[in-house]
This record gives sequence, structure tokens and C-alpha cells, in this order.
Amino acid sequence: MTVYVNQLGGDPPRVGLPPEGGAVIVWALDTGRSVVAGHAVEEAAAVLDAAERERAGRLVRPGDRHAYLASHLGLRALLGGYLGAAPADVSLIREECPCCGGPHGRPAVAGGGVHFSLSHTAGVAYLAFAALPVGVDVEATPGPAVVSDVLSTLHPVETAELTALAEADRPVALGRLWARKEAVLKATGAGLAQGIAEPYVGSGPTPAQVAGWTLRDLTAPPGYAAAVALAGR
Repeated sequence: MTVYVNQLGGDPPRVGLPPEGGAVIVWALDTGRSVVAGHAVEEAAAVLDAAERERAGRLVRPGDRHAYLASHLGLRALLGGYLGAAPADVSLIREECPCCGGPHGRPAVAGGGVHFSLSHTAGVAYLAFAALPVGVDVEATPGPAVVSDVLSTLHPVETAELTALAEADRPVALGRLWARKEAVLKATGAGLAQGIAEPYVGSGPTPAQVAGWTLRDLTAPPGYAAAVALAGR
């Protein structure tokens, strides 16, 4: 897997050709921006589809709503660039859930053309694009209370790894682990429906190998961790 990381700002992005083979193109975005990829966030309704507008409308906190609109404007602008379409004309669907077969699996472009994944948290979004199924995740470093809450729900080896660390070192290690695990679960489309024990991804400096996937940590701002997973090895 070859990963290229870019910064998405207020100007329309120069995306180039869609990624091929084992290449993954990742874009990082500050979701606090008022203009994303040439589109004003306050005018997002003109670009997003009905489902996205409905989802944004359910978000109570203005900051959460702004982050959602900003990241989805970025997603549509980038997909439009790769597909040669206007951002508003990109048709998004949900694939079948691999756990139950329901229509809430991985988000995808109707008709294919490029695989993508989006993650946003605490002012930062990461968007990944590839020719193969891909998952990306970015996480803010959790607090000590979160570590205590999830410690027993992880893979037993991951629980042992975190328990062996000094308490002060556990939040950073958990953030790293969580980003890796979410990246794989987003790539498969399973999400958190079956818990977070599997797959084992490890909490150390290097991700563990996951059968059928290539998993890699991404550079992230201080206080965050990020990872990307791509189908195949």
C-alpha cells in the first residue's frame, strides 16, 4: 500500500486521476473552516443530498453540525473531481451490511468508480480514496476514564498490552489502537455491530497484521491518531 496525504482547504482541490492498484489518497481537513473546497459551509444544502441534509439536521450541537457539513462538502468535492462530476451530482448509496444484509453497510458511490471512507472528530476530518475497499479513521486522544470504560471490551491481548503500560501512557496507546480498529471495521462495513474485540490490531508503535487487509498508521496532528486499512496484502 502506498499512501499519499494531502491537505484540503478552502480552494477547489486539484485531485488528478483516481487512485489505482494499492495506492490510497488521503486528504486531511480542518472542519472548522467556513469554506471547504470552494463551497461555503453555510450553503451546503445546495450540494448535499436529502439524506445528508436530514442527518445534519438531527445534530443538536452547532459545532457537530458544522463539522458534518464541512466534511461532507469535502467528500463530494473530492469524489466529483475523481469522477468528473459536479459535487451535487455524485450519487451516494449504502452497501449491504456484511453482518445482517441490511442497507447500512459501507457508504459507496452508485455505479462504483472509486472507493472512499470518511472520518471526523474534534475539528479534524480524514478522507481516503482507493481503487479497493478502504477505511480511514482519526481519533482524538481519549481521557483516562475512556480507557477504563473500554479496557475489558478489547481483544484480550490488547487489554493485556494496555494494562502493562503506565496509566499515563494508556490514552495515547488506546487512541492509536482505536483508530486502527475503526479503520478496518469501516473498510469491511461491519462497523461496531459485533463489538470491538476483533480484529486484533495492537496498541504498540506498529499495527498488527490483519488477515486480508493492509493496515497503516497515518501522520496526525498532536493529540490525535489516525490509520488507514486497504483490502489485500
